[in-house]
Amino acid sequence: MEGGGSGNNSTPTIDKTRVLDVKPLRTLAPVFPSSSEAPPFVSAPPFGPYPSGFTPFYPFSAPHGSQAATPDLNQQTHTTPAAPLRSFRASESNGDAFNGEAGSFYSSKGSAKRTPKSSSQKRPRKSQDLDFTLAVDDNNFVVGVSLSEREDGNREVVHSIHMRFDALRRRLSQLEDAKESPAGIIRRADLKAANILMTKQVRTNMRKRIGAVPGVEIGDIFFFRMEMCLLGLHAPSMAGIDYMFVRNDLEEEPLAVSIVSSGYYDDDAEDKDVLIYSGQGGAANKDKGATDQKLERGNLALERSLRRGNEVRVIRGMKDSVNQLAKVYVYDGLYTIQESWVEKAKSGCNIFKYKLVRIPGQPDAFGVWKSIEKWKEGLSSRAGLILPDLTSGAESMAVSLVNDVDEEKGPAYFTYVSTVKYSKSFKLTQPAYECNCRNACQPGNLNCSCIRKNEGNFPYTANGVLVCRAPMIHECGPTCPCFPNCKNRMSQTGLKVHLEVFKTKDRGWGLRSWDPIRAGTFICEYAGEVIEKVSQGGEEGEGDDYVFDTSRVYEAFKWNYEPGLVEEDVSIEAIEEPNVPSLLVISSKNVGNVARFMNHSCYPNVFWQPIMYEHNSESFIHIAFFAMRHIPPMTELTYDYGKSRSAEAGADGGSAPRGRRKCLCGAPNCRGYFG
Repeated sequence: MEGGGSGNNSTPTIDKTRVLDVKPLRTLAPVFPSSSEAPPFVSAPPFGPYPSGFTPFYPFSAPHGSQAATPDLNQQTHTTPAAPLRSFRASESNGDAFNGEAGSFYSSKGSAKRTPKSSSQKRPRKSQDLDFTLAVDDNNFVVGVSLSEREDGNREVVHSIHMRFDALRRRLSQLEDAKESPAGIIRRADLKAANILMTKQVRTNMRKRIGAVPGVEIGDIFFFRMEMCLLGLHAPSMAGIDYMFVRNDLEEEPLAVSIVSSGYYDDDAEDKDVLIYSGQGGAANKDKGATDQKLERGNLALERSLRRGNEVRVIRGMKDSVNQLAKVYVYDGLYTIQESWVEKAKSGCNIFKYKLVRIPGQPDAFGVWKSIEKWKEGLSSRAGLILPDLTSGAESMAVSLVNDVDEEKGPAYFTYVSTVKYSKSFKLTQPAYECNCRNACQPGNLNCSCIRKNEGNFPYTANGVLVCRAPMIHECGPTCPCFPNCKNRMSQTGLKVHLEVFKTKDRGWGLRSWDPIRAGTFICEYAGEVIEKVSQGGEEGEGDDYVFDTSRVYEAFKWNYEPGLVEEDVSIEAIEEPNVPSLLVISSKNVGNVARFMNHSCYPNVFWQPIMYEHNSESFIHIAFFAMRHIPPMTELTYDYGKSRSAEAGADGGSAPRGRRKCLCGAPNCRGYFG
């Protein structure tokens, strides 16, 4: 039975202690009936009695047929209901603009103003119009997340839900970008996407627990608080302390399970192994001044955890190096609370302080970020640094060359170029049309020929993130009259993150980033020389370790959003697999860029996408690489090299495959070979 119920027929017992922390849904204004035929507006007390046909939402109702129960500490699990989505503070806002008023998503006055519609004006509800409330139907969920996976996840499930969330968020952002928003409306595609997925029960690790969360690894990064909610790492969408109730010998008491240190309070968060965390509450706002913090809710849970000595998950929030107005959250592992005290804050009021110490033996996470900060500021030298910039200024950002594994001083000599070199151009089958935009191309402008080539969609969000994979993406070319900083030139404007070429332990040279990379971010293109594919007797680049070949067989994967979640026709779901009209083989053995150092993986975090743009009435195809999912700093960047047609034939029992190489990626789904 859900929630550990006894299964008897007695009246369910309501755990009222779990209602005390519920805050009002300040993001909504009531929507009253718009016609005389509409059912009457229901106004009922939280715990009833209720009119016929009316069902309250959690936490004002207990699961049917079970008693609300609280597990003991040894069980360390607790069923977490889907919490309503509340507003974010400006300091915790990511992505699109936010006016900074708590509880204000729609207007500066904090209410969701709507114009009542008559029955003749009603239209199908679109996902972008959804309220920020949550009504869960236990039978209403998208196929792919089982009941057991919702309670306890694994790495594959966590990655799947994380990618599905971001795919939906990107599509909602694209839809919002394409329409003019009335004054005062705040765009928060992340909240809308999370609301949809929670309603559909596309989430995991719903049972609260002390300690590690299945499928979430130390060092994982998040660009939105709602990502952590969906994955069960930290349930509150706004509060910094997450806790659960456990039963001791005499009573129930709260224990902290996770905290988020995001800089809103006066935390001392510079030490990579020790965090001095400030309690919650007491901060000044527009309605009242600062007050003393109280030993209740999250503060009480931290105090009880100090006495119990249980592990607490710590998530640290830092400024996004790409977008200084946003934050990136990193899961830093398990800590224990060693000490607590009360001290005077700058406001003169008393606040609680808690000293948390990181449990030894865990992989570095926040410590990696602190090291990178010192490298960037020149406070410490990079161990094993060979060259500060192997591009010699060819790229907009320096790319360092590092070897802290052995004595090798660098890869074989090659000429660095930032783009592909064609010996001949690929002619268009139809005449080339430049766009007619005189400023920057705008989403939703179907008069723009470049947007029309992308089936009417602008391929990137306002912050430059790719929305969907496609057989081919058309960008504005150098001869288009739009501004050079037009966002439809994303792959032509240089590197977006600080990359590093490094020596791996067993796979030669590799590529990684100093910066966290958001899913859909452009990383680089595959630069080199286009070579001829020989129809018989192999190919010109055979034996070349640095070849990209569009004719290879690549593992299919799902990356785009699910149309049904935004009320689009599922029968016309976009094709994702690349479609290069002409065979394209690029060699970077003698001439190339950082892409030549990306290693193969059977479970990659980067994918390739063909991009076409015109110059002087000629069409050129470029191979661009984008982040498949969020990638933490110093994580190796890898993509699928694919299998040659001959290797595919050999795998099916035909002739022995040529060019087949042993794979050392170490992924659980490793195929054993590539090429």
